Amino acid sequence: MNSKNVKALLGTELPIIQAPMAGVQDSKLAIAVANAGGLGSIPCGMLSPAQVIDEVKRFRAAISAPLNLNFFCHELPPFDTRAQARWHELLAPYFDELGIAADLGQGGASRMPFNHEIADAIEAFKPEVISFHFGLPQEELLKRVRSWGAKVISSATTVAEAEYLVARGVDGIIVQGVEAGGHRGMFLSDDVSTQVELEPLLTEIASRVDAPLIAAGGIGDGHAVQAALAMGACAVQVGSAYLLCDEANTSSLHRAAIENAIKVEGSTALTNLFSGRPARGLVNRAMSELGPINDVAPAFPYATNLMAQLRKASEARDTSDFSPLWCGQNVGSCKKISAGEMTLALMQQVMQLE
Repeated sequence: MNSKNVKALLGTELPIIQAPMAGVQDSKLAIAVANAGGLGSIPCGMLSPAQVIDEVKRFRAAISAPLNLNFFCHELPPFDTRAQARWHELLAPYFDELGIAADLGQGGASRMPFNHEIADAIEAFKPEVISFHFGLPQEELLKRVRSWGAKVISSATTVAEAEYLVARGVDGIIVQGVEAGGHRGMFLSDDVSTQVELEPLLTEIASRVDAPLIAAGGIGDGHAVQAALAMGACAVQVGSAYLLCDEANTSSLHRAAIENAIKVEGSTALTNLFSGRPARGLVNRAMSELGPINDVAPAFPYATNLMAQLRKASEARDTSDFSPLWCGQNVGSCKKISAGEMTLALMQQVMQLE
């Protein structure tokens, strides 16, 4: 299990990171996983600096354990009014059906990249781990983070991305297989055909780079944990398996969709409809009728604005037709138990298999 590497990298007893899942969790889930010996994570990409501070304070008040704060570090493109108009033209029939008028304004970027304002907010807390999605921030920001003594980890979805991260001195790499729920961490290419399953990706990256590796994607039981560790990972990152846990903020509609999907094969797909970037979620009406990947969707994160308006109106009618139901391929791993139980069960299964 290489527990020495895990302790040095994460500061935890167990080689399990709770994946940061924006929109379906807050510090409660992170606290529960940390209490069980894993690394709790707080997704910060959709929070204001003040909200990040509040979440960190809640975690610190509840437990003395390492904490991972996760940020996006994409480049925010200028708002494109023409692209938004084309997007509205495609979605107009749904606005008509729901009887609402579309707001074509920018609506504020729902996902902000890591910046100095956020760094100012969290510096005093000296978080033990900072993880990034979509590459790495500018070198000046990266130096700031390292000056706090934080371990820096980031996601790679290809060998080229892993080599890029190693060249920039990351402390660990999250190897994200295509099975994983939520946004792909891809940043050197927008070609989804480059995305492969965890097993071949982890095997190749382990043979090509010299860095601690964290396996992510479809991991929801002890067999998957053991397999990842045997292939060269020093830890695993588990996300979707926690979606039905007591401490998750997963909505009732999202929970119902997961429970239904457990009975159905091929119930997830990669889609760019909800944000403009590929992300894995449960197939719903929007994905079925518009196609999971649609070239009309504006650049990340501006596809969100109009879809969020449809989502709000649809959810008010008790449907998830336009909701981003993020979930990985291994839907069956989702269980209605506490996150602490889930974390410990994963490791107990590993011990029994050894």
